[in-house]
Amino acid sequence: MSSHISAEAARRRTFAVISHPDAGKSTITEALALHGRAISAAGAVHGKGDRKGVVSDWMSMEQDRGISITSAALQFEYRDCVVNLLDTPGHADFSEDTYRVLTAVDAAVMLLDAAKGLEPQTLKLFEVCRARRIPVITFVNKWDRPAKDALELIEEIETRIGIKPTPVTWPVGVGGEFRGVIERIAFGERSEPDRKHSGERRDGRRPVGPQVPGMVRYERSPGGQQSAIAEVLGEDESLARFGEDYERAREESELLSAVDADFDQKTFESGQTTPTLFGAALVHFGVGQLLDLLVDIAPSPFSRDDAKGEPRDLEDGFSGFVFKSQANMNASHRDQLAFIRVCSGRFERGMQVTQAQGGRTMSTKYAQTLFGSARDTVDEAWPGDIVGLVNATGLSVGDTIYQGKAVEYPPLPAFAPEHFGALQMHDTSKAKRFRRGIAQLDAEGVVQVLYSERRGEATPVLAAVGPLQFEVTTARLQAEFDVPATIDHLPYQLARLTDAEGAARLRTAPGVEVFSRPRDGAFLVALPNKYRIQTIENDYPGIKLEPLLAGGQG
Repeated sequence: MSSHISAEAARRRTFAVISHPDAGKSTITEALALHGRAISAAGAVHGKGDRKGVVSDWMSMEQDRGISITSAALQFEYRDCVVNLLDTPGHADFSEDTYRVLTAVDAAVMLLDAAKGLEPQTLKLFEVCRARRIPVITFVNKWDRPAKDALELIEEIETRIGIKPTPVTWPVGVGGEFRGVIERIAFGERSEPDRKHSGERRDGRRPVGPQVPGMVRYERSPGGQQSAIAEVLGEDESLARFGEDYERAREESELLSAVDADFDQKTFESGQTTPTLFGAALVHFGVGQLLDLLVDIAPSPFSRDDAKGEPRDLEDGFSGFVFKSQANMNASHRDQLAFIRVCSGRFERGMQVTQAQGGRTMSTKYAQTLFGSARDTVDEAWPGDIVGLVNATGLSVGDTIYQGKAVEYPPLPAFAPEHFGALQMHDTSKAKRFRRGIAQLDAEGVVQVLYSERRGEATPVLAAVGPLQFEVTTARLQAEFDVPATIDHLPYQLARLTDAEGAARLRTAPGVEVFSRPRDGAFLVALPNKYRIQTIENDYPGIKLEPLLAGGQG
């Protein structure tokens, strides 16, 4: 069994797609699923005509606005591998959800908008990946539109982030006049039946060095919902058809080699370099190469350190942790799913597991794999897989479950709120539903739910990283619990942890408000600005005011 666990883990590729808003995360998620034959036609973020919306954006608010609000997990087989793909929210208001997802992956695909380059959220996410030592593959998206110069983008990444891009494909034609790409490495085996070959290729499990001269020309499929046709052209034909564009791309590719910007597996895995591709996800240009590259070079699951810093071997008994909780993903299933990243051993449906936090045992009778909001019963899973446990109401985000040798994984990031709002219910006859809905959203980590003596239990206060989280809260209360509610924004911008004594001393202090947080019994002090902290500390000597830090228990 042990060798079988290692063999199954070696087949897994578990990664997240991350970027600034509107860079095309959900579009490329759908395109990757299409290339992996997991779906028959790709959707668009804003579905038009008979083109459906993307599978990973399952929430009605996501479909209406064309943005990703929640994380979505997709699993499909490609070549000899099992791909676990996690799509994440790009909007800064949902950073906490994105950061939690990054704890559950072994690699990341970072999307850059070819016209905008590095954007604020992109920079933040690169830093998170660096801190967590997550290898990053970069995909420069929307090259079919006007864009920055390719060499300028490469220099921008290295200068501003300090990670060296090693392009594995290089565009032929400037942004908006995309002819195709030069493949600077030999990719793994090709499985697309519509691929035309007019040149020799070298197949292999991993890139094996410079590709033969020539290029890959793309042709959009009719309607744009199927994989693009990719034609391999030799050197002479590339020059004959694309002359100046091809010559320029070839010279730039040679320049990259001269400055030591060729792909290297070791520096990629250590986070020093980022293999980079150019493409256009909406029309599927370069998406097949990205999927092949992920299978070829992305790390498979490895031994993870527990909360004490000791590694849990892949072949130890089953273990995993909850990185996300989500209710009502499907109107037909009014239930709650705990998303589990399998870290070690073999998961079997129906097995009895122990919850590290509290020590209680629980059954895993209702376990499912996920494809957006669609579900299938799963009988077994291996390290790297994502499993949804249905109605595991005793599990919270960050909890560890295991069988056999005890283990507890490190806590997940918790972010300091910057926005506060009092939640007003309009129909008192629905008070029970209101309380149930608020408890559900609090458990999922959508918002932090707080209470103060000033307002009473009938008016909870929500604390969030960004104001869009408030819109999600009211929309879900209406859609899932039939409870209309509104948010009254409060004049606070930050919070500090205090103790029972500090809470008692500050309850009548002007310009601040003291809250209790039922989730963990903590006391929070909400303040209008950082200057108020200074005056509080002067007026109340010795009072406890501690920051709420990402990565801690705050």
